[in-house]
Amino acid sequence: MTALITAERAAFGYHKLPVVIGVDLAVERGDFLGIVGPNGAGKTTLFRGLLGLVPPLAGRVVRSTRAVGYVPQRETLDPIYPVTAEEVVQMGAFGELRGWRGLTREARARARSCLEKVGLYERRTSAFSSLSGGQRQRVLIARALMVEPEVLLLDEPTSGVDRAAQARILELLVELNRSRGMAVLLVSHQLSMVRETVQRVLWVAEGRVRLGSAAQMLAPENLDRFYGATGSALAGVEDI
Repeated sequence: MTALITAERAAFGYHKLPVVIGVDLAVERGDFLGIVGPNGAGKTTLFRGLLGLVPPLAGRVVRSTRAVGYVPQRETLDPIYPVTAEEVVQMGAFGELRGWRGLTREARARARSCLEKVGLYERRTSAFSSLSGGQRQRVLIARALMVEPEVLLLDEPTSGVDRAAQARILELLVELNRSRGMAVLLVSHQLSMVRETVQRVLWVAEGRVRLGSAAQMLAPENLDRFYGATGSALAGVEDI
């Protein structure tokens, strides 16, 4: 099976200064990976590198699919511009526009189908700014689904929303992963929730990235140790 995203001895950073180095990783269809670690450790930099927003400073990243969906941590739209939930989702198809022609009937129907998948079809005409935090995140997931992705990357999708909304978002991601074989990469600091959701964890700390099972790396008895961890404290965890 060809990996959807492959990193080979990759380093990512800014202005020629590496933030994370030596990344070897293959993301396969059906994977569910969590990207975790202390604040400022380079999680978002790694995430952007895998997404292609940050070019590798060393090594290489190969993406064998163009069907990659991206969900930012949050999106603020000016409330004086009354864009609806459906219109936000339609933005995911703007790459299909040619010349002055508008969205096709098929693209508009796909936007409604994506809203239905995330449970917000009935709110399609509501102003995006009027939705709750959890609903906005689900709209952004629907927008990412417009490209019919094989890989879905999400940056802190449950940040700033209540527990009920967090559970709804994670249930949605699990369903997309299991029913469609979609690979999901999730950046999160909410470790207890991630532990129950993802299959494997990428632990980012001190410029290195380590890979292990979610059960091993996010076991309650290990969390304090991992947050203060150096390489020696992570014995038994695969260094990628």
